[in-house]
Amino acid sequence: MKSGVVVGLVASVALASACSSGTTNPTPQPTTTPPTSDSASPGSPTPSVPASPSQPTSSATDSGSSYSDWELGVHVLPVDADGFGEIRPTPKALRVRRFPTTDLLPAPTDGAFHSSMGPVTPSIRTRMGETWSSACPVGLDGLRYLNLSFRGFDGKAHTGELVVAAAEAKGVVSVFQALFAADFPIEEMRLPTTADLDAPPTGDGNNTAALVCRAARGTTSWSAHAYGLAIDVNPFLNPYSKGDLVLPERASAYLDRTRTQPGIVHSGDLIVREFARIGWSWGGSWTSLKDYQHFTATGR
Repeated sequence: MKSGVVVGLVASVALASACSSGTTNPTPQPTTTPPTSDSASPGSPTPSVPASPSQPTSSATDSGSSYSDWELGVHVLPVDADGFGEIRPTPKALRVRRFPTTDLLPAPTDGAFHSSMGPVTPSIRTRMGETWSSACPVGLDGLRYLNLSFRGFDGKAHTGELVVAAAEAKGVVSVFQALFAADFPIEEMRLPTTADLDAPPTGDGNNTAALVCRAARGTTSWSAHAYGLAIDVNPFLNPYSKGDLVLPERASAYLDRTRTQPGIVHSGDLIVREFARIGWSWGGSWTSLKDYQHFTATGR
């Protein structure tokens, strides 16, 4: 399958909505179920609009002078032999990216941070689609569904959702609470779905996401995402890079880490410190490749 989300999936794959990558289904390994956390009240609202990437409607060209001129998920890329989209220069419209967030879940009415934590209910499981199966290395009882507030690039408070390992859920909430308090912006935070996995590559996705049951890129071993032990944050602004491969495929401009615009992650930033506080590390510090969006509890 090809992913419009999964990258940082090593990118996102988690990545994100229109970000592209290949997904490999490794031979199932022994299931390990993390300790469950004592949690809280489940939050399981149903999105008011379908949480799926835009389906391409044309072969539009890479043009436009501002972000408002670029329609996400429409500009389909040719696919290479490895299943990735062709790497393209970052369009002018995406070089300073600040799309407003489309609310799929009710936004906080008071503008404050809110969170809830609960099991993966049947309705949530249905929405997850093929991003999880019984062959995955962690069962649904070892996962938690989170609703949590985040600050958009529009400056407003929004509600996002993640599925993470039960043992890490409380720590993850505390990280995003700190990011909200610091006005760290996030464009989108929704559950990846089968629609993301099946979407043709457009290389412009930016979904912050966690669980996607897949192999680590270039291996047959389970990714940390398959355990709910990794999160990719703003993948377009914080791309994956190894050799000539960049994911999302249109995000090359953001390999320039001297950029300081909001939402970009740098060594020593609050987001890196906050994830380190709960024992997670950052893929931007790796040497064999760079995965600037990727935060992981496993070191991989």
